[in-house]
Amino acid sequence: MAAVDSFQLLSREVARSCSSYFETLALIGALYTTAKAVILLRDCCSLIRVHFLPRVIPRKKLTQRFGKWAVICGGSATISIAYAEELAKHGISIIFISQDHSFIGDFVTSLSQSYGVESDVIFADFTLGQAASKPIIDALRGKDIGFLVNCVDESLAFSQNLIEMSEQRLLDLVNKNVVAATLMTRLVLPGMLERSKGAVINISSGASCQPWPGRVVLTASTGYLDNFSRALHLEYGCKGIFVQSLIPFQVASSGQPPSAKGGWLVPKPEVYARHAISTLGISHRTTGYWPHTLQYGLMRCIPDWIWELCSYMLIRSS
Repeated sequence: MAAVDSFQLLSREVARSCSSYFETLALIGALYTTAKAVILLRDCCSLIRVHFLPRVIPRKKLTQRFGKWAVICGGSATISIAYAEELAKHGISIIFISQDHSFIGDFVTSLSQSYGVESDVIFADFTLGQAASKPIIDALRGKDIGFLVNCVDESLAFSQNLIEMSEQRLLDLVNKNVVAATLMTRLVLPGMLERSKGAVINISSGASCQPWPGRVVLTASTGYLDNFSRALHLEYGCKGIFVQSLIPFQVASSGQPPSAKGGWLVPKPEVYARHAISTLGISHRTTGYWPHTLQYGLMRCIPDWIWELCSYMLIRSS
């Protein structure tokens, strides 16, 4: 009995001596919980402001806010095609910069017939360097270019190790995704600055959030487009140019069978484009689609060491 009393007395003394530490830890825990609650509330408000309010609040027409013509670079990509069609629905004429004559030519014709807008296609090979810019400059002369949309090449999404690529394939990918977007922005920006309005939209991929095994070039190219957009915003945002970095996750391909298409996490291209265009003028860096924003938030919560560990396990199992 005396031993029990001694233990109770000892525990009371220990609790009394540590009470100040317990109070400090409780205060730290309360502050941490409050900070996380504030961040969660902020993210929820941002989600509503970017993805929901613009779709219910009337705004000025896109042609009045930015211009009457849009230049789409990377015209063979599924998302860029859907984005162009959505712009055409708003009465915006379209110029495609593409290397795929067989596909894009038919689409340009159907675009003009369906929406009554002007449309044109320019075939440019960016592996030629400065020589590729001459036909583009001639086509853009005298036009009110309000939009430039640079879209990453879809072929980057296929898994392929760096050393498995040929040198020519690697150079083509860099030219089509890094050089083309940078050069097109350089060509279009002077006219936008002269009118003090315009929008530059760089569509990359959620792969820019974390490195992906087997997709080194995709991660690097999308990371470049994302950081290029953020730097452009700092440099030209105060001069009337709206620069947006779109970071979509998986979007259904038009070549997939009907049973494999769609879903709220994997939207059809036209659904994604409709959501993404509603964020123009609202957010400079967004996924463009609210379920993808939730995905991005979850990926951001994964510590780097866990992501790297899972990547190593994936590489070893393949």
